[in-house]
Amino acid sequence: MAARPLENQRILCFVGDIYEDLELWYPKLRMEEAGAKVTLAGQEAGTKYEGKNGYPCVSDAAIADMKAEDFAGVLCPGGFMPDKLRRDPKVLELIREFDRQKKLIAAICHGGWMPISAKVYRGVRVTGSPGIKDDLENAGAIWEDKSVVVDRHFVSSRKPDDLPDFAVGMLQVLTAK
Repeated sequence: MAARPLENQRILCFVGDIYEDLELWYPKLRMEEAGAKVTLAGQEAGTKYEGKNGYPCVSDAAIADMKAEDFAGVLCPGGFMPDKLRRDPKVLELIREFDRQKKLIAAICHGGWMPISAKVYRGVRVTGSPGIKDDLENAGAIWEDKSVVVDRHFVSSRKPDDLPDFAVGMLQVLTAK
């Protein structure tokens, strides 16, 4: 059996309608493979959400019931979902709390909109979808066009093609302690 370096760690993952299918499922399954328990949190518990490419996902929990102290980090997948979730005060509060606790904040593609709206990216080296490059820079982030950027407890990637490097970056942060 393979090593499970994330045994007993929990990761929070946001989900909502029109999430980017691969950007949720690839890191979720990779973190579970490494031993983590991933909790999918949506606006309501037990709700079925449709991915951008049609793959369904049922939330395990409601975002409103989540507490950052119960998790080792948070995953912010892309798609059109982040544009809606970044308007939820609880999502922003959670991301700010993960930042205060120096826990993993992983965002891929348009998922970076959530940390932008939480105002945690000032002075942080990041990447993301080229479509949100201006948003990242306007939030005070330092843009880098790379498959993955790891800056302290922040991990970011641009697109689904970058998922292998993104997962490695997540593992790097989660096992650094």
